[in-house]
Amino acid sequence: MTTTPGAADWRAANLANWDERVPIHTAGSFYDLPAFVAGRNTLRDFELSEVGDVAGKTLLHLQCHIGLDTLSWSRRGATVTGLDFSAVAVKAANGLAAQVDATTARFVTADVYDAVQALGGQRFDIVYTGFGALCWLGDIARWARTAAALVAEGGFLYLAEYHPVADLLGDDGATVENDYFHRDPIVVDAPGTYADASAPMAATVTVEWRHGIGDVVSALTAAGLRIEFLHEHDHSHFRLPAGKGIPQVYSLRAAKTA
Repeated sequence: MTTTPGAADWRAANLANWDERVPIHTAGSFYDLPAFVAGRNTLRDFELSEVGDVAGKTLLHLQCHIGLDTLSWSRRGATVTGLDFSAVAVKAANGLAAQVDATTARFVTADVYDAVQALGGQRFDIVYTGFGALCWLGDIARWARTAAALVAEGGFLYLAEYHPVADLLGDDGATVENDYFHRDPIVVDAPGTYADASAPMAATVTVEWRHGIGDVVSALTAAGLRIEFLHEHDHSHFRLPAGKGIPQVYSLRAAKTA
C-alpha cells in the first residue's frame, strides 16, 4: 500500500484499467450479456422496492460502466442517462441499448465530477449510484455536491453500495484484514478483474479509497440532501455469500426538498 503522486496519475491509471476491463466483462460469464439481452434484470429486489415506481421519471446513473443497471431501469419505464468516464464502456453500453431497443436511454462519457457540465445542467428525478462505485472516488464531499446538484427539486439520490465492514474481511468472511478508518489512497497492482481474476491485462495498477458510512451520510447532508433512510443488508457480496451475520451492502435515499 502506497500513496499516489497526484490526481492526474490515479485517474489515468484507473481509466486505463477500466478501459481494459470492458471487453473482458462483455465477453465473460459474470455479466452474462446474452441473458441480459434476453430480458434478465440486474437490479436487486431491495433496490426495486426502495426506489419505487420509476415509470415516466428521469433517472441518471452515475458511474454506469457498461449500462446493465441503467438499462434495467429503462425497462421499468424510466428515461435514463448513464454516465461513465470510460469511452470504451459507453460504447459498449450504447451497443447494448441498441440491442434491447432502449429508445429512451442515452450514455455520456464524462468524469463523475464533471457531470453537471457534461449534462448541460439537466436535473433528474432520480440520481442512482450502484455497487462498487464510491471506492474509485477520492473526494466523497465533491461527489455528494455533484450528485445533489443533479437532483431535481422533489427528487432524490439513491445509493446501493458494498458495506465498508464487509470490505474489511478476507475471503473467509471472518478474518479482519483491513482498517476501517484508513482514508489514504490504496494502490493495488493485480491482474484480472472481479469478473475474471485470470484475465490478462496490461494496465494492472488501480487506486481506490475507503469511505465509511459516516463519511457518505455527512457528505450528503452537507450538500443539502435529507436522508430518508439508511438500510443495511445481509445480501451477498461479490466475494462473500449471504448468511455471515454481518452487513454486506447498504442502501440509502436522500431527498432534495425546496
